[in-house]
Amino acid sequence: MLKSLKHRGPDSTGYALYGKPHGKELVIRFKVAEQDEMSKGFAIHRQVKERRSEVERRLTELGAKITEEAEATEYAFRLRIAYDGDRRRLADYIEDVDGAEILSIGHGLELIKDLGDADRVAEQYSLRGFVGTHAIGHTRMATESDVDIRSAHPYWAYPFADVAVVHNGQLTNYWNGRRALERRGHRFVSNCDSELIAVYLADRMAQGATLEQAMKSSIEELDGVFTYLVATADSLGMAKDVMAAKPMVLYESDRFIALASEEVAIRSVFPHEIDTFDPYEGEVRVWRN
Repeated sequence: MLKSLKHRGPDSTGYALYGKPHGKELVIRFKVAEQDEMSKGFAIHRQVKERRSEVERRLTELGAKITEEAEATEYAFRLRIAYDGDRRRLADYIEDVDGAEILSIGHGLELIKDLGDADRVAEQYSLRGFVGTHAIGHTRMATESDVDIRSAHPYWAYPFADVAVVHNGQLTNYWNGRRALERRGHRFVSNCDSELIAVYLADRMAQGATLEQAMKSSIEELDGVFTYLVATADSLGMAKDVMAAKPMVLYESDRFIALASEEVAIRSVFPHEIDTFDPYEGEVRVWRN
């Protein structure tokens, strides 16, 4: 599907993939350098090794037990850990390591994003064998933020487990919304308005709202033109603002749900004839596994 949308942006591609949880264990995806830094020779490779070692040392210091580890790329890594402590403390302590950035923490979620098109990122991170229940993805052209991994979609709702968002549009009350959430103790890792949606929804759910209730509140409280997809460990949701200026195409059957900003993406994975439709303005839909 993302290959079919390559024309929408060549700068970066991201995947939020949801696999089968291993009990209460958490999967951490993190990086300790940017892709373009790796050409700087021996010094950066030594720093990458030192940063990874420091991340693992800090995890152990906080009482986390590493049960599985893998190198995704030279600078990006995947760890599965047994940990029942405070996730915010864990995330903050890891990100205190110079150059380290957590991409996601989740029981099911694994967030992978990097520079390049869908094929390149999927190949680089060996994603073709991934088995899971649902996923959201994004291919991007930078218009208002930098071309780097931090500014790529999807966005994980730091430090909540398993909440990820992709978004098409612009939020006009981004800074007001961000400051309100920061006063509640939340932290933002980028200046992208899409991250606000992820943190907003996670904050609402942490206060007891269902995903659908949180999404309906977002339609009322987030200003601008936007369409977004949100995924949690067991759910997939879509929302359109009341003007419905940003496109969304939906296909639904007894076995599949597929959504995209263009119909060509959906038809690329269903060889037979299908019926698609556009959700209405202000519409919110949620599907559960």
